[in-house]
Amino acid sequence: MDKPHQRIGSKSNAHVGRDFELAAQSFFADKGLALELNVKIPVGISKIKKDHAFDLGCLDKKVLVECKSHKWTAPNDNVPSAKLTVWNEAMYYFLATSPGYRKIMFVLLDYSEKRKETLAEYYIRAYSHLIPEGVELWEYDESKMSAVQLAFNKFSQQDAQKAARLC
Repeated sequence: MDKPHQRIGSKSNAHVGRDFELAAQSFFADKGLALELNVKIPVGISKIKKDHAFDLGCLDKKVLVECKSHKWTAPNDNVPSAKLTVWNEAMYYFLATSPGYRKIMFVLLDYSEKRKETLAEYYIRAYSHLIPEGVELWEYDESKMSAVQLAFNKFSQQDAQKAARLC
């Protein structure tokens, strides 16, 4: 059966996502932050709240993590627009979360030679206006099993305007 939207070499996209969540959990555990899978908390914009399951979290330390292992669209490193919509949805859930939580978006490092930037760098450039204040964006390098926090909140207004023109 032909599965054009499935990651090459994977059993299923669900397996890819779960494996990435486990890699994130292991990375943070190595840094001294024990996180559980599928942590549910009530979220909402108004007084009405509904439970949402974050990929990882720790209720005691008030940490929430969303994991995204998306890549540029093959074979031409096109922008995976539908997948970035899911990133925007994660940002909305972070926004709808009660104050006081540390909010981490943990994404796969995927570099585009054609575009000369990673998918996370592109997301910051194109969608920084949708990233709530205080959200941390971490980029995970599978080959090195390491991650770095991207510094995007340091954009000046001039940088933001320049980035908007490039999109």
